[in-house]
Amino acid sequence: MFARTLALILALGLAGPAVAFAAPDGPSRIFEPRDLFSLEAASDPQISPDGSRIAYVRRSGDIMTDRNRSTIWLIDTRSGEQVPIVAGPGSHSQPRWSPDGRRLAYISTAEAGQAQLFVRWMDGGESVRITNLPDAPDSLAWSPDGRQIAYAMFVPGEELSLGRPAAKPEGASWAPPLEIHSAVTYRSDEEGYLKPGFSHIFLVSSDGGAPRQLSFGSVHDNGPLSWTADGRSILFSSNRGADWERDPQESEVYRLDVASGQLTALTDRRGPDTDPIVSADGQIAWLGFDDKNLGYQNVMLYVMDRAGNRRILTQSLDRSVEAPRWSADGRSIFVSYDDHGVKKVARVGLDGSIRTIAEGLAGAALDRPYTGGSFSVSRDGSVAAMIGSSSRPPDIGLARAGTTRMLTRLNADLLDSKALAPVRKIEVASFDKRPIDAWLTLPPGWREGQRVPLILEIHGGPFAAYGPYFSTDDQLYAAAGFAVLSTNPRGSTSYGEEFANLIHHAYPGRDYDDLMAAVDAAVSQGYADPNRLFVTGGSGGGVLTAWIVGKTDRFKAAATQKPVIDWTSFALTADGPAFFSRYWFGKYPWEDQPAFWARSPLSLVGNVKTPTLVVVGSEDYRTPVSEAEQYYAALQLRRIPTALVKVPGVGHGTIASRPSQAGAKAEAIIAWFRKYENGMPGGATAAAQ
Repeated sequence: MFARTLALILALGLAGPAVAFAAPDGPSRIFEPRDLFSLEAASDPQISPDGSRIAYVRRSGDIMTDRNRSTIWLIDTRSGEQVPIVAGPGSHSQPRWSPDGRRLAYISTAEAGQAQLFVRWMDGGESVRITNLPDAPDSLAWSPDGRQIAYAMFVPGEELSLGRPAAKPEGASWAPPLEIHSAVTYRSDEEGYLKPGFSHIFLVSSDGGAPRQLSFGSVHDNGPLSWTADGRSILFSSNRGADWERDPQESEVYRLDVASGQLTALTDRRGPDTDPIVSADGQIAWLGFDDKNLGYQNVMLYVMDRAGNRRILTQSLDRSVEAPRWSADGRSIFVSYDDHGVKKVARVGLDGSIRTIAEGLAGAALDRPYTGGSFSVSRDGSVAAMIGSSSRPPDIGLARAGTTRMLTRLNADLLDSKALAPVRKIEVASFDKRPIDAWLTLPPGWREGQRVPLILEIHGGPFAAYGPYFSTDDQLYAAAGFAVLSTNPRGSTSYGEEFANLIHHAYPGRDYDDLMAAVDAAVSQGYADPNRLFVTGGSGGGVLTAWIVGKTDRFKAAATQKPVIDWTSFALTADGPAFFSRYWFGKYPWEDQPAFWARSPLSLVGNVKTPTLVVVGSEDYRTPVSEAEQYYAALQLRRIPTALVKVPGVGHGTIASRPSQAGAKAEAIIAWFRKYENGMPGGATAAAQ
């Protein structure tokens, strides 16, 4: 696919960036698609209990297999020295320290390609496979004495049987049997069509042996898992209600008695209760909210004392919190949260006080500048975290004694030699004077006062946020001479519940005006050429791209990626049919069809004049392929210049996971924009194309 896209670019005479930094006989100094194979990212940092070492997952590209490969490395927090500890064939992930710090559990496909649970003895350096499981284990949790490891795993169930098929003669070659689905959610992005069965909790000796299943039933029991200090119980979350399939937000925290298997519900309110974690003295912290059927609701931190009294600790924060971790003394809880496009780690006291410990956490999905990143905490309160910037993917940082020290520089060899696109924040005021955060990624070599073509690149979600983070798409666009505008319009997270819910039952809506205000600001502040404007975005950004070209023709060309085009068809074919209608519309399509149609970009297709590329993964089950295809068909019927780009073998979340496809997709969009940069080829009108 990369070769075909490159051939298209050359045929159009579009090869080469607007600002060149490559010597005729030397390596290129600009960021280019081939560099995607050389990028690395650090993730899942796990600091040892005594704070002396950090195990983390290091993701590296492999140009021969066109995939990213995960290995596990170990960092000495004092010297900064790092060594690989699990780096052989296969994929390796989820490192988790034993309570005494002498062993490390992890998941690996090293043997026969099937994910299994391994334990490494850190003193001797020996790794032993301790399971032989039919499916991949997840949510590893050591018992307090280190003798057992709990995990969650999918348990196959029985398919619905209808009728009695005829007996096949010996040696006959017949068609495959019928597929029969009876679940509400019968397919899922990244997984495809789901096999019948449920996730349950298991226990295995940390020395190996036969696993024991602890939970049962026709429901999913989910991690993360947390042991009580006495080793007698495990806490987890689950929706065990009779109508759990049609109630996607509901769940409770349960205590599972390890010896008897008895379950006790510890929460009982309307709304999700998840991520329970137990302190050494028996207090329980967890996340959740009272469900009001809003499109967005802040996830709050709760605590329950040993007497069962419950209270909220983060009600004053007005941000959603994630990943609770108890301090060793049980007096505070570490959490992460997004604030104005930046992820932070904070220490929340039992009195409700909140103190920032680290910030600048960054995620390992590098194609677009989303907020993200994880962390862990040692007994002395040191925090190991994924830290990144607009010029670097995430590395491992250590926050200790009030300062943050970077321990890795994984991409120094590659990126130190590149003239990367600089990123700067710009001031934007929307139609109602509300400030809107926006960042410009400028072409390498850009000079003050220089006007350049601008790409408005819109985030998905819509309840998500961009920030000042490294983005391969933005770097590739900028290397081709475009400025890239990233904004957080109303509906974005990290600005509080009221800001996010400005699009409640009104999306797309005035978020369109926020985006236009950001474009206007880039023009008025002297960055963007007003006659060379382009627009693209994926998922929710694809929705808004298609909405924008139905509302205005100020953009020379557009590329809508994995969009929703008709809310009715999406609500009934996406992989969350119980969620979208209920929370984003309040009614089902047959109850209020005018509302679904009024917010569908397809309703505006009759207004479109902008040449619009349509891009989707061929196995997308979140915004299904049929959404992109029906928009492409509508544009064709209207004689609007268009093309359909399908990325083979990938879903919604993995559309940029293989380096060659990520590079080819970005290059195809650049080629499309270049084609229409000066208007229709030969002065042709849209109707004549």
